[in-house]
Amino acid sequence: MLSSSIRSTIGFSKTKSTYKALNAYYHVLSGKDLAKNMRVELAQKIAKIKEQHPEFNPNLKILQIGSRSDSSTYVKAKLNASTESGVACTVEKLPENISEIELLQKIEAINDDDSIHGLLIQLPLPRHLDETLITNAVSAFKDVDGFHRYNVGELSKRGGEPYFIPCTPNGCMRLLEETKIPLKGKNAVVIGRSDIVGTPVSSLLKKKDCTVTMVHSNSVNVPEIIKNADIVVAACGVPKYVKGDWLKKGAIVIDVGINYIPDATKKSGRKLVGDVDYESCKEKASFITPVPGGVGPMTVGMLTKNVYEAALKAFKEETKLPEIHPVAIDTSFPVPSDIEISRRHTPKPIGSIAKELNLKNSEVEYHGHYLAKINPKVLNRLEENRNPGKYVLVGGVTPTAFGEGKSTICISLASSLYAHLNKPTIANVRQPSLGPSFGVKGTASGAGRSLVVPVDTFTLQLNDIHLISIANNLLAAAIDTRMFHETTTKNDNTFYKRLVPAKNGKREFTKSQLLRLEKLGINKTNPDDLTPEEISKFAKLRIDPDTITIKRVVDVNDRMLREITIGQSKTEKGITRTTGFDIAVASELMAILALSNDLQDMRKRIGRMVIGFNAEGDSITAEDIGVAGAVTALLVDAIKPNLMQTLEGTPVMVHAGPFANISIGASSIIADRIGLRLVGPHKSSKDQEEGGYVVTEAGFDFTMGGERFMNIKCRNSGLSPVLCCYCFYG
Repeated sequence: MLSSSIRSTIGFSKTKSTYKALNAYYHVLSGKDLAKNMRVELAQKIAKIKEQHPEFNPNLKILQIGSRSDSSTYVKAKLNASTESGVACTVEKLPENISEIELLQKIEAINDDDSIHGLLIQLPLPRHLDETLITNAVSAFKDVDGFHRYNVGELSKRGGEPYFIPCTPNGCMRLLEETKIPLKGKNAVVIGRSDIVGTPVSSLLKKKDCTVTMVHSNSVNVPEIIKNADIVVAACGVPKYVKGDWLKKGAIVIDVGINYIPDATKKSGRKLVGDVDYESCKEKASFITPVPGGVGPMTVGMLTKNVYEAALKAFKEETKLPEIHPVAIDTSFPVPSDIEISRRHTPKPIGSIAKELNLKNSEVEYHGHYLAKINPKVLNRLEENRNPGKYVLVGGVTPTAFGEGKSTICISLASSLYAHLNKPTIANVRQPSLGPSFGVKGTASGAGRSLVVPVDTFTLQLNDIHLISIANNLLAAAIDTRMFHETTTKNDNTFYKRLVPAKNGKREFTKSQLLRLEKLGINKTNPDDLTPEEISKFAKLRIDPDTITIKRVVDVNDRMLREITIGQSKTEKGITRTTGFDIAVASELMAILALSNDLQDMRKRIGRMVIGFNAEGDSITAEDIGVAGAVTALLVDAIKPNLMQTLEGTPVMVHAGPFANISIGASSIIADRIGLRLVGPHKSSKDQEEGGYVVTEAGFDFTMGGERFMNIKCRNSGLSPVLCCYCFYG
């Protein structure tokens, strides 16, 4: 805003002659008035967006470490300005002795919080904290102060594009705009070379095609340099440093200084002045900023503007569909073997795939260059903001000894939609078992140029089946151990005390044991209150060995383990039984993994697993054994879908692999839910048909695999395919 101490008597002229007649006019660049107008305009912009998108809510977080009075004053000003601008602002005060690690963890958590768009670390920091390390820990996308090395570096480059410009330098430039004087070709002198003001404002002036000179404490002939300046930006921290007789007539003076000098006339005993001797300089200047009321209010004004822009960018990122970047493939003949095609090919880094899908760093766990896991918690964000895309099922009708080609068609169809029709697409496939992989059926990675790559990673290096094996075998071991101890411990009360031991003189039931009591109809929570009959009923499961349904598993073809006798060691006291090994994907845990909606759902399903029956025909569950929690703990990593890609760069989620002969033979519900939301349209989108596709496959033979997909998987997930594609073979 332009104001004048003499405006009321002579008015304001925009002609060039205004600046000639013996300093008759000077104009005050009021940052206070301009910042106030900016706040009003910003609040109106935000309100207008919120009319169509109520979820749009720009949010600033300020971390104040310690309790410096000057920092508290600045923070209060930022809080008030944010509120007036329609920007939500929260201040979190942290103890002055907070460790660097704790602060960095706090910053990382805020970086991953989608509800926060701008993060400001109030400076200065306590001496034990590395200011450079801390400020660079803030995400460049939330660095509304403009101090992150990315933003600083981009600002200094010719043609650079920083996400944010530092607030005080940006405020200076906005005040210069208010003069309506073209900056191109002007001589600008910047006094001071700090990283906060001097250096960035010099870069901004250069971008406006000014000829910029930076002077500092070691510069000589400073008055002579300033006399040639059309624009003077004073940011040196020296009270009243710039004198009026140093200025060129008609110069524009931007005073960034904040200094206190003694003043007996003030109640506080001190007076706030800038780096410019205002009284002498106003007689030479065409435009000049006062202190206070000049640059200071603009700093806070530009901060709220940066938060608004951060929220706008975040909203656009959140609402956009996945990007499509196909990879060119070698189509020459003859076609090499699958493994040769894979090894000759250079896939995209898996981080690029995650970025294309708009996944955040906190939602992805990287396992090498071409493999990652997706945290199912991503569904909290996706289901709140996005509708599902289109669900496509590939099935096979005629089973053959060498498979039906479902995986190849699934991968080929997904790649065609993605790489050739430019449709956001994800292929969801099962994890291959090592049994078929080392047998005649192959790896289920596709074939030819319709492959999941790298093929050897896909086939050999995914760990989910191995985790299923360990968890399954833990359950099997727990069953046999329970029967052994029940048989060898004759006294029920002794066995009960071992199940519910005293810890620090106190006995308590576990949550799992409380569930068993509830199942038995025993409404007691104090272990000491059970009667002898209730103790016997609770402690002894009395499993009938002939009814046990859980076998141990191994993920290779080892036919000699199909039927074995266990318990032959002398330490087992003659307690033997006939059992066997299944292939790992035949474990009921694999089916549970595929059908679970989340970790809590999986825990409940595991607890309900029937492992056998007692002599009275009552079912015995994993919860009764007391091992359901431990089994779930082994699967917390397995519940995260694997992220890979096709040869042409189409995203692929590989998850679960229940045995098609006896189970659903399909990938997981979790992977399908995540995939459909990743490619689906944002809920605010006017075109709900713009979403992409998730292409998945059913188990072999549609009369088995397809029916189970529809009747079991779809009923559990609530999802329905919009299209089914069948593979026929004569």
